[in-house]
Amino acid sequence: MTDVMTDRRPLAGQPGDPLPVSLKQARLPRWSPPVIALVSVAVAVGIGLVAGLESRIQWGLIAALLFIAGTYALATAVEGRRQAKDRLATSLVWIAFLLAVVPLASLLWETVARGTKVLSPYFLSHSMGTVPDALPGGGIYHAIIGTLEQVGLATLIAAPLGLFTAIYLVEYGGGKLAKTVTFFVDVMTGIPSIVAGLFVLSVWILILGFGPSGFAGSMALAILMMPVVVRSTEEMLKLVPNELREASLALGVPKWRTILKVVLPTSIGGITTGVMLAVARIAGETAPVMLLVWGAKTINNNPFEDAQQSLPLYVFQQWQQGSDASYDRAWAAALVLIAFVMVLNLVARGIARWKAPSTGR
Repeated sequence: MTDVMTDRRPLAGQPGDPLPVSLKQARLPRWSPPVIALVSVAVAVGIGLVAGLESRIQWGLIAALLFIAGTYALATAVEGRRQAKDRLATSLVWIAFLLAVVPLASLLWETVARGTKVLSPYFLSHSMGTVPDALPGGGIYHAIIGTLEQVGLATLIAAPLGLFTAIYLVEYGGGKLAKTVTFFVDVMTGIPSIVAGLFVLSVWILILGFGPSGFAGSMALAILMMPVVVRSTEEMLKLVPNELREASLALGVPKWRTILKVVLPTSIGGITTGVMLAVARIAGETAPVMLLVWGAKTINNNPFEDAQQSLPLYVFQQWQQGSDASYDRAWAAALVLIAFVMVLNLVARGIARWKAPSTGR
């Protein structure tokens, strides 16, 4: 009895005891993924050279398959099947990310490399009025004016209509009419741009008898922009807490004033971001502009009369000419268009951060 009472040895398995060596799970070192990637690339290059594969894309796909297979096999042998499945999923995510980023980076690099050949202040401040398309010279000043006016008019048309439609769906809608509007908004979200151009062409030009103009193109762009504005605004309005609406209504404030003074100011950052992203979405549309605006080599500051140029149509027409000078101008105009869309996205992100509610005290 005394021996039992004086035995103070800790029992196995108590909290705080170190795990036995046999129960510790083996782990691959942190440097193993980049080493496996380098080995996979080296083996893929060797296979490509031996097999006579000239495409670097094929080499990259072989390296990706080798990386996935090597990571899974090595993780299975060292860490076990369960951890190997986790590493397999992680590898697939990284491969999918690279497959999405590499073409975008390649496109951006190609556009910058070719577009900077003729990009200059002269190119930005002159038109093609006196320059033949097959010869060097000229610029995109008339196309920049046309794009800004057409996109601006489309925004003035689509933004208020989209905002009011979203307010109706969130704050007032609930019956069959709201469901019908939601259905048509979903349908319009996936409508091809050429269909919007044909609709405006048939109504505005063929039936009503108006000629081609920047405003005609703006109406088609507004049709494409409107469902994006409705969807983004609708989601932002749904994020406004109902407690804010109820508190305002409890004080006797009318519903329309509650929407104007409480709901919209709370969600204005997200709404503005959605509008800017919708503008970026329509800035590169070519088909409606080709049908309704037609393009012009000279400067036309009046979007309501006669043909007008735009950057997407300018790129298409210059590429269609087939000369070295026109190719250079097309790449430069494409670079300016990408920069324009990038600036819009950065402005949208800046507005979203500026209007985001502060979490600090």
